Amino acid sequence: MRAATRTTVIRRALAAAGAVALTATACASSSDGGGGGSADGVVRAFWTDPQHPVEPANTNEVQGGKVLDMISRGLKKYNPTTGAAENAVAESIESDDQQNFTVKLKKGWKFSDGTAVTAKSFVDAWNYGALVTNKQINSYFFQYIEGYQDVHPEKGKPTAKTLSGLKVKDARTFTVKLNQKFSLWPQTLGYSAYAPLPKSFFTDHSGWLEKPVGNGPYKVDSYTKGQSMKLSRNTHYAGDDKPRNKGVELKVYTDQNTGYTDLQAGNLDVVDELPAGQLKNAKRDLGGRYINQPAGIIQTISFPMYDKAWQSEKAIKVRRGISMAINRKQVSEKIYHGTREPATDLTSPVLKAAGGYQPGLCGDVCSYDPKQAKKLIEEGGGLPGGKITLTSNVDTGSHRQWMEAVCNSINRTLGRNSACTVNPVPTFSEFRSDITDRKMTGMFRTGWQMDYPLIQNFLQPIFYTDASSNDSGFSDPQVDKLMDKANSATDEKAAIGLFQQAEKRILDTLPAIPLWYQNGNAGYSSRVSDVKLNPFSVPVFTDIKVK
Repeated sequence: MRAATRTTVIRRALAAAGAVALTATACASSSDGGGGGSADGVVRAFWTDPQHPVEPANTNEVQGGKVLDMISRGLKKYNPTTGAAENAVAESIESDDQQNFTVKLKKGWKFSDGTAVTAKSFVDAWNYGALVTNKQINSYFFQYIEGYQDVHPEKGKPTAKTLSGLKVKDARTFTVKLNQKFSLWPQTLGYSAYAPLPKSFFTDHSGWLEKPVGNGPYKVDSYTKGQSMKLSRNTHYAGDDKPRNKGVELKVYTDQNTGYTDLQAGNLDVVDELPAGQLKNAKRDLGGRYINQPAGIIQTISFPMYDKAWQSEKAIKVRRGISMAINRKQVSEKIYHGTREPATDLTSPVLKAAGGYQPGLCGDVCSYDPKQAKKLIEEGGGLPGGKITLTSNVDTGSHRQWMEAVCNSINRTLGRNSACTVNPVPTFSEFRSDITDRKMTGMFRTGWQMDYPLIQNFLQPIFYTDASSNDSGFSDPQVDKLMDKANSATDEKAAIGLFQQAEKRILDTLPAIPLWYQNGNAGYSSRVSDVKLNPFSVPVFTDIKVK
């Protein structure tokens, strides 16, 4: 279930970085900032345009997810310090059998248009997200609710428009029947796909997309693609994390270096994706206004398993050889300066051992061994067509630098300068569209920012057959079976053990190569205070004060 997020999801598929030419958009962003900001009390933050219009069940990348976190609240929210799932709109979520749940809402919650948040607000939103004809990329999140196969068949038309497992009991109560036991299901409900939707979403959908209405601490005032999104306080917000500022302006950049320059010049207040080239000196440059902390993020390289060239048994040896040809430690140190750690499993250290993090699970395949790497690639028949490309967007995340370093490492291993070449895609939205359209032919960047701190979230959305963020097209019935069994386990320790069995099987096939665990790093201006990142590496905007 997911995106890394993250993106991928994903919760959200992660936006990438790179040094590209400054565009007119970036120029506009930097020129209107001035020293005093766009408005007193408003936080000015770095942003890039999201892949799709922002809506809960159709956003699985970081930038759109950032907005959803600001304008919506679901039944649960994740503690900005610990990541623990805590009740938000939910007063209680109870079950006697881990399959049938009764959800009771708190009193007094409203959307920013003043209409009430009711049980129907959730049920209607979830039904919309699940229905296949609505083409929502996060539909997969609703697959455990009874009736999902009727509203979202793998082929053909749906035989129902609503999930039979959802029943509204009264204005503040609804029930959920899952199609299998899922003891950890309530902990997933802080993800934005489960957010409630107001009546206006259904009566004026196009209007809602232009100016989304939610029940979160902020409301959208305006959005101009390529320029900025302006948000202000939602005066109807009923949560306990009310904004300590007057609003946020998310300013669109197509180059991280421009954003960093604007930050240093005082034209921008928060940059949560520092360019790799600045990491070495960021702490000194920003006078201590620099954040570097562990986050639930992993970067990987995936293969198009839907391409015949990568489907054979021999191709497994090639993938394993490529993994062993990558000098992760060198790339982490030379490019990322202490903000990355070579990855040895597919989760994140923030889960800790109790949550499913198992360092070393990847084994020798994630260790740099050029001699063995070359041997495996040759035994596998060599690179498909004799060469390979590595693709990523280059508008954010400093991706061009690490892609070139990874390709250089592979080329040195094979003794050929052109064996691996980078394929830069100008924008994140173009890159994501190519992936979702199954246009990839070689290696491509995949990153994952957790939606919630569970091992399930690092594996199931990405590697379960046809999952929402399964960008590689990987499918293994045994992996699916292990994940199903894990979800039905009533004991959390047993569930984690089963997920780790599935993870080991994935690593044996290696549809995705673990690269490094990514810290959250950010910089902020002297104009603001109380800036911090949550465990998802997203700024806690509600806590930021403007001086």
